[in-house]
Parts: sequence; structure tokens; C-alpha cells
Amino acid sequence: MNDDAIATAPTAIRNGNIRRKAIIRIPATKVAERIAQILAEEGFARNVVKHKDNGKEFPDVSLKYLGKKKDPYVAVVRRISKPGLRVYSDRREIPKILGGMGIAISSTSRGLITDREARQKKIGGEISRHTW
Repeated sequence: MNDDAIATAPTAIRNGNIRRKAIIRIPATKVAERIAQILAEEGFARNVVKHKDNGKEFPDVSLKYLGKKKDPYVAVVRRISKPGLRVYSDRREIPKILGGMGIAISSTSRGLITDREARQKKIGGEISRHTW
């Protein structure tokens, strides 16, 4: 069993892309739901809908594909900060991913936010992952 909520959601998304799934279901945690919501807001997923099954809620993420071959819209989901090596960034050192084409998801005092939001609000935090 994987107790790492930050790793579970992106791994499910990556595996769903490999299998060309239209909808994936991820375990319901606040962190996983927020990661899925950020990916939908930034256009990396179509939408996120909560689904109730056997009394438990699961966020269903509709994945986005390009063209008739169903090439995955999300090319890379890379974990940056790990339990054994935390990576922190202050507001001046927040990375730009592919010149702004990708996103960095940061864990801050105001919750999980994207790199653009962190720069706008002028807050730093733990860089949890990069997506492009």
C-alpha cells in the first residue's frame, strides 16, 4: 500500500496516459484532489468529477489527448521533492518550466498552488512536482 498521497495521484495519471484511458479514478485525499484540480485548471486534464462508490468519494479525472492517435497531452509528470530529499524555493527562485509551457506545483502555507500563482502572491514553498 502506498501511503504517499503526493505520489499516488500523478502515478495514476501517468499510468492512465500510457494505457490511453479516458477517465481514471484516484484515491480521495485532499492533496490528490487539489493536484487533479490544478491539472484541470491549467488545461492538462479535461475535468475532475467526484464519484461516490461504496460510501467513499473518489475524484474521477478525465484525461486529455491530442489527435486521432490519442497522444497524451501530459508528456511528463516528474516528482521533485521526495521524502528523503525535500526541495524548497523562495519566491525569487521559483522555476519556470519550459519557459512557461509547463507548471510546477508547490506546497505553500496557502495550500498547493502553481508556479504562476506563487510568483503572483510572492510566496515560496516546497516544489513537489513539474508537469509538461
